Amino acid sequence: VQLQASGGGLVQAGGSLRLSCAASGRTVSMGWFRQAPGKEREFVSTIMWGPGTTSYADSVKGRFTISGDNALNTVNLQMNNLKPEDTAVYYCAARGSFSARGFDYWGQGTEVTVSS
Repeated sequence: VQLQASGGGLVQAGGSLRLSCAASGRTVSMGWFRQAPGKEREFVSTIMWGPGTTSYADSVKGRFTISGDNALNTVNLQMNNLKPEDTAVYYCAARGSFSARGFDYWGQGTEVTVSS
């Protein structure tokens, strides 16, 4: 499974961006992680297709919304009220099967820069 992410860019604090990611094959769950300069990669949000369960990091709850289309294997991340601390490279991830241990496919990353 290959993942292609898009939608990053430069935005002022308080602004919005929408990230999109398309998977080339079937997935059971997709999500977003991010890595800020000098920091480790961290969880942002995920969606599990069957039950439609979503989860968010506390730092983005109420500001970010994950959505997607199971049939098309696409996932989006609507990011509102962006803050400078949201600046990071955002990675799309996917879990190919329920037997996989976590997310086993990763996209190339798309950069998000939020200016103050």
